[in-house]
Amino acid sequence: MPQLVSKLPKKEVMKSSELGKEVIRKELPLIPKSPGVYRMLDHKDVILYVGKAKNLPNRLKSYVAEKNHIIRTARMLSQTFKLEITTTANESEALLLEANLIKKHKPRFNILLKDDKSFPFVFISNKDQWPQVTKHRGKKDKKGFYFGPFASASTANWTIKMLQKIFQLRVCDDSTFKNRKRPCILYQIKRCSGPCVDYIDKDDYKKSVDHAIQFVSGKSRDIQKNLSTQMEEASEKLDFERATIFRDRIKSLNIIQSSQRINEANLVDADVVAAYKESGKTCIQVFFYRSKQNWGNQAYFPKHDPDQDINEVMSSFLMQFYENKNVPKLIIINSDIKDKKLIEETLSKKENSTISINIAKKGTKAKVIAMAEKNAKESLNRKLYETDNNKNLFEGVAKKFDLKNGISLVEVYDNSHISGTNSVGAMVTFGNEGFIKKRYRKFDIKTKGAEQDDFAMLKEVLARRFKRAMLEKGNYLTLPDLILIDGGKGQYSSAKEVLDEFGLHDLPMIAIAKGKMRNSGDETFFYKGESFKFEKNDPTLFFMQRLRDEAHRFAINSHRAKRAKGIRKSLLDQIEGIGSIRKRALLNHFGSARAVESASFDEIKTVEGVEEKVAKKIYNFFHE
Repeated sequence: MPQLVSKLPKKEVMKSSELGKEVIRKELPLIPKSPGVYRMLDHKDVILYVGKAKNLPNRLKSYVAEKNHIIRTARMLSQTFKLEITTTANESEALLLEANLIKKHKPRFNILLKDDKSFPFVFISNKDQWPQVTKHRGKKDKKGFYFGPFASASTANWTIKMLQKIFQLRVCDDSTFKNRKRPCILYQIKRCSGPCVDYIDKDDYKKSVDHAIQFVSGKSRDIQKNLSTQMEEASEKLDFERATIFRDRIKSLNIIQSSQRINEANLVDADVVAAYKESGKTCIQVFFYRSKQNWGNQAYFPKHDPDQDINEVMSSFLMQFYENKNVPKLIIINSDIKDKKLIEETLSKKENSTISINIAKKGTKAKVIAMAEKNAKESLNRKLYETDNNKNLFEGVAKKFDLKNGISLVEVYDNSHISGTNSVGAMVTFGNEGFIKKRYRKFDIKTKGAEQDDFAMLKEVLARRFKRAMLEKGNYLTLPDLILIDGGKGQYSSAKEVLDEFGLHDLPMIAIAKGKMRNSGDETFFYKGESFKFEKNDPTLFFMQRLRDEAHRFAINSHRAKRAKGIRKSLLDQIEGIGSIRKRALLNHFGSARAVESASFDEIKTVEGVEEKVAKKIYNFFHE
């Protein structure tokens, strides 16, 4: 893909949209008449906008020819300092490249899918005689059966729970399975058939696995008939215990079928996507239908300018959403979109299969899309209410502490350690739309002597955070409007020293200290050498408590994870003569350090690379 770059000298930077127009004019004669992608960059080489075109010169000429651009486009052109061009073989390739670049660089003037993530699948292995059922994310690099995507982890977990309850399949990992001498509690509560200790025949277990696959594939009626036949056969043989198992499975299947969400349109492999726009914001609801079952839904709130058309938002959403996901054979939407045929063609090439995008206007599909649109409306209304409420809370904080510039982004800091061990600093962020998990950060304390010093820990965390902010290009964690510190006067003074070192004298900062009895509601706030108190029923107080508590929760969880990791590592690291190679061999064989601890001498001796002398040393370490 050949690339062209055009750049203006800094002295030619203009305030009007003529800046971008001039960049385009200079490069137009050199741009080939072919499909491709163009990128507009500012004077810091930050990408402002990514666009695609069937004919690049024709598309770029429109920016030059148009006299009265909409505000968004005019702003973009006024900041455009450089133009980059990438030609492609066809328009479909350009569309895919555009979606990829938008997701990668997140240009401020593009429609952005902010909350994109991978979805969980239910995975049933087939590599061994005793397949397990697990939740899976990421690449499908294991041999077995994948069912999904599920809209959430909770939906996938519920499905796994049902498979356990009905078919009693194992969920334990291979290491645990191989080293079992007696069944776990899942067998006792009838959630597992105990294959680890041969409580079930291999052929019977395989039948259970096959039934589970049929169930997740939407063939529960066939399973019921099969189970009924098996129950009658067992009864005729007077094997009433076995008949009872089949009876209970049939009963569970009936309960699930009666409680399952209705798939009126009988959709086999489809996504239902509905958009709703209000007050300049859009919510897009995606419902996942696989194997004639509704596997949940997810709400998305793409970032876009208020004046952008809902159909334009939907088009951009579809390409970004499916850029790294498997596409179902059918996508049902609630309104027409720009470049519908092109998007169909592009997604079909991506999947090497025919993909259809249908606009549901009547029949059962219209009912399904109407339900999705209703959910989108309700989700957006909740989002708008929360946003308005958060803005009011921000205003309350600004009024209390006389923050004249207002606030819309807060960073909250806390530390966690036990007697100076596994020390961790934590940062959480809150904006108009709530907690921003992508901006959460944890900091392993590296400064010697700081592990037990809360002030030194706080200094290190803040210094590392703002040093990176100063050094990184582009949109690395933009500075907040307010910093909230969990602590008192001492923490406030320490943090103020760091901010002053970085020249952030005007960045507001508040410390929140618990009362003498650590009672909630008796907090003291420190700001600019003064102390503040709130009335115990003040909503602003509750808001700041909520921010502090979230930072505390994140810090504690980060500390516990670090401590648990350290415990796992130390069990083998403490044994003399056990280097990285032997340690890796032991962990690969047993699965965990705890499993090594419970292993017998003869079992340890069988590990590759572990001689009898070393095996004895390991065994004695845990048992003497």
